[in-house]
Amino acid sequence: MGAVQFLAAHNAAFDRNVLSGCCAAFGLPAVRHPFVCTVKVARQVWNIRPTRLPDVCGRLRISLRHHHAESDAEACARIVIAAAAAGWNPPGGGSTS
Repeated sequence: MGAVQFLAAHNAAFDRNVLSGCCAAFGLPAVRHPFVCTVKVARQVWNIRPTRLPDVCGRLRISLRHHHAESDAEACARIVIAAAAAGWNPPGGGSTS
């Protein structure tokens, strides 16, 4: 298993800000990995609109229990994997498998 190349989230700017705030509040170093926004990936790769997580998951036939952290995280991972299979390249050109 290789090193983490990026973090993925739906509306990643929000998640990046929350994670940065939590790290700062507890005196932890900031996360330096790039974030991939699966909203942007869905628009770029499949031109999906609207791009709410349930809409993207429905279009890609990804199971989702929306607003359940584990399910949302798995859905984002599956979006990234599907995008890579469709020819999208993650940051740094690394593999998503």
